[in-house]
Amino acid sequence: MMIVASVLCSLFAFLANGDDVSLVFAGDAMQHERQIVAARTADGNYDYSDYFRHVSDYISAADYAVVNLECPLGGKPYAGYPCFSAPDAYAQALKDAGFDLFLLANNHCLDRRDAGLRRTLDVLDESDIPHVGTYRDAQERQREYPFVADVKGMKIGFLNYTYGTNGFVVQGNAVVDYIDEDAIRKDIRDAKAKGAELIVACMHWGDEYKLLQNKTQERLAAFLEAEGVDLIIGGHPHVVQPMGMRAGGTLVVYSLGNFISGMRTADTRGGAMVRVTIGRRNGRPYVKDAAYRLVFVQDPAQSGDNYELIPADRPDLVRADQRGMFKRFTDRARGVLDRRNLNVPEDAAVWYPVSLFPAIVKAGFGAE
Repeated sequence: MMIVASVLCSLFAFLANGDDVSLVFAGDAMQHERQIVAARTADGNYDYSDYFRHVSDYISAADYAVVNLECPLGGKPYAGYPCFSAPDAYAQALKDAGFDLFLLANNHCLDRRDAGLRRTLDVLDESDIPHVGTYRDAQERQREYPFVADVKGMKIGFLNYTYGTNGFVVQGNAVVDYIDEDAIRKDIRDAKAKGAELIVACMHWGDEYKLLQNKTQERLAAFLEAEGVDLIIGGHPHVVQPMGMRAGGTLVVYSLGNFISGMRTADTRGGAMVRVTIGRRNGRPYVKDAAYRLVFVQDPAQSGDNYELIPADRPDLVRADQRGMFKRFTDRARGVLDRRNLNVPEDAAVWYPVSLFPAIVKAGFGAE
């Protein structure tokens, strides 16, 4: 099977359109207390090298990868729920895994108040990590937002908003991008004025732990689509929710769930990464195809071990004591996505354009 995968990778690399742009989106990257404890080393530093070793190739293979950093880098004392503050090394580990852009507008961005928000921005800037969703002041937001990335010559605008910040409000000049339709409408216009050819709206919304989207998510998705947004990527519920390609070509992902966290229930033990291929038709970008890949959070086996992400297509990496939870998570997530997704299938272990898969299977490459 590994030989077949290698052949497929080479074949798809040859067949893929070089003008296409591949994007990967991951869900909520969190740091609960048990994660912080597990990452602490004997010398007092923090090591996250195990976290992403099984998924970093997939992330890095994308032309541009985006993750929701759902914990401030607020400095010591580090803490998990309910008011997070993660070690700086966590952000560097996410960058090293292949992520190009961090989303910061979420309900935990003010957990360490204004000082934590500013320190998070300082750490990311010092590490040359692009970010979107929070700002030191209105002037900085005006300069830097909307964020437009040049990805292989394609200008992509990224917008990021949150429903709230757990009751905390900024006390000084800091800015958090909250969901506000008038502001979003203006931001979309501004992104296009900056040259954005494709608009991505990353929304922190929905009901926690619910496997289906709510009416507010549906209404906001319809609003965003009507305003010209091409990709709508959701987070916050900590569980996966349905995703689909609308008739007009807009991709809607209601929730990617947790990317990595210390949560323990079956539905929260992982999430989905979504790979999106952007092509050009008559010179204009469009969403060519999309697929999801489930990832499972494997707990440390013993003291001194760390958490790690396991792709659902790699059950051979799951320890015996974790197999029951792995099966419950993947069965339940697939039960939601496979029944309710619209034209967003599960991705395979190899990187390839989804639209080519039927031809490959017909040719005999997909046989066991």
